[in-house]
Amino acid sequence: MGGFFSAALKTNCVFDLFYGTDYHSHLGTRRAGMVVYNNHCFARAIHNIENSPFRTKFSTDVNDLEGNMGIGSISDYDPQPLVVRSHHGTYAICTVARINNTDEILEEIFSGSNAQFMENSSGEINRTELIAALINQKDNLIEGIRFAQEKIDGSCSLMLLSEKGIYLARDRYGRTPILTGKKEDGYCAALESFSYQKLGFADCHELGPGEIDIMTPEGIKVLCAPQEDMRICTFLWTYYGYPTSCYEGINVEKMRYNCGKYMAQRDFLTKDDLDNVAGVPDSGIAHAIGYSNESGVAYSRPFIKYTPTWPRSFMPTMQTKRDLIARMKLIPIEELIQNKRLLLIDDSIVRGTQLRETAEFLYDRGSREVHVRPACPPILFGCKYISFSRSTSDMELIARRIIAKEEGTEEVERDILDDYANPETDRYHNMVNKMCAQMGFSSLQFNTLDDMAKAVGLPKSRLCTYCWNGRE
Repeated sequence: MGGFFSAALKTNCVFDLFYGTDYHSHLGTRRAGMVVYNNHCFARAIHNIENSPFRTKFSTDVNDLEGNMGIGSISDYDPQPLVVRSHHGTYAICTVARINNTDEILEEIFSGSNAQFMENSSGEINRTELIAALINQKDNLIEGIRFAQEKIDGSCSLMLLSEKGIYLARDRYGRTPILTGKKEDGYCAALESFSYQKLGFADCHELGPGEIDIMTPEGIKVLCAPQEDMRICTFLWTYYGYPTSCYEGINVEKMRYNCGKYMAQRDFLTKDDLDNVAGVPDSGIAHAIGYSNESGVAYSRPFIKYTPTWPRSFMPTMQTKRDLIARMKLIPIEELIQNKRLLLIDDSIVRGTQLRETAEFLYDRGSREVHVRPACPPILFGCKYISFSRSTSDMELIARRIIAKEEGTEEVERDILDDYANPETDRYHNMVNKMCAQMGFSSLQFNTLDDMAKAVGLPKSRLCTYCWNGRE
């Protein structure tokens, strides 16, 4: 995924930009950068953060950069922000985006000009550079931003720093958020609302779907009003979002408590069937607390995540290394495992590798039973909007592999997939039972889409649920 932060102040903004961007480090692990504008000049610092955290990499840049307006980015993929020179003048841009129709867009651009793009080491085009190329096809920045968002199959939220101010543009369906803050010295904008609160900013305004604003030290002006339709990513609450953040006025941690509460209400197990409920650190902890509070089953921490020296488990590019690091980070407390009937909650089951090995880890240390409760429904479709996982094929999803085996083909008709997504059908229950047996759990019960949406508190029609039911 990725995150971004921007600040427009009457004084030097670099301190706020540095810490505000750093507060998005949980959203990206590969590239980071900052650009500031000062006296008609743009100054940029950009680094690889795969092996060192943002603050370590950028600590010296803070002393070298100076300006009253700036944008910063943390990314899982592309180096950014980029500084672009065009007929709009020079500007800097960073994005949180996914583009599914890159080849189609490139073909259109090449057919109308002799444009060129730099390839990344992976052979792919930097998506932020491609978005800038789309913006530059129009006569002004507002038309260009709107044009780029309309051309992209996927999603695109962006921040664009020009000499006039910082343009803020939320994805047309609001799949990712942009929130703004204010203090006496000026304004800021961020994906994560908590990122500016510790810097002295108070909540100001949350952009609506498709809204475009311009932010200066003097204020924020709406340039394009928001549209009504919204499909904000539900995984922002279930997994991606930091616990202290709020989107659409709904706190992440509170949603996760609600999620656990509704899971407990629907579970066929009772407190007489279990000794403890636990959450996989850190993604399942809040869900597990909500489950414990509602069910009366005691909450415990049978293992602790050791994080001082281990990077995040999905930082390495190789899945085997990510799995290895995930295993090595979990340190058991055997007194809380031996002879216990445990109910274990995590945010989701994607490929199934890590959670299966976590269950084996608990059995090997003497647990009698390991019952697993993912906080969302089975994932049947790879995300096409925010790059939720690194899956390049739906067949990397354990649910789809089981479906393919049951149906005898990977090319499963849509109405059959709808059947597997419906928790009232025999196909669904057969899939879950096969998954449970394959992963070695004592029992497996997924959260339902209705209960997850209820935990958020928004109408389901305003939530993106594509990865669970394939509905756009």
